[in-house]
Amino acid sequence: QVQLVETGGGLVQAGDSLRLSCAASGRTFSTYAVGWFRQAPGKEREFVAAISWWGDTTNYADSVKGRFTISRDNAKNTVYLQMNSLKPEDTAVYSCAADRANRATPLHYQYNLWGQGTQVTVSS
Repeated sequence: QVQLVETGGGLVQAGDSLRLSCAASGRTFSTYAVGWFRQAPGKEREFVAAISWWGDTTNYADSVKGRFTISRDNAKNTVYLQMNSLKPEDTAVYSCAADRANRATPLHYQYNLWGQGTQVTVSS
């Protein structure tokens, strides 16, 4: 009944920026954290960033700290991932996921609902 949809991916050059959106449609959880994960070909799924319902708690992977910023607009049921200074190693399918326990956890198995993913490709 609830669906998460990621948008904003694309092909960019190293050093460029992208802003991903994760929009929830339909009936949503009362309060939930949202995490971003990514998976590149031949690699395991990797935690990127997460944010609690009120935005007071955020977590970032070391590989993206200082470059990526997670935020949300609950009135629009949307979570954003601003990605600056992109590197070729950021190339992956980026997926968002919701955790109804509102933990902002980096552990993928603690999330309840996942989007379909959006492709980010960074050329060198």
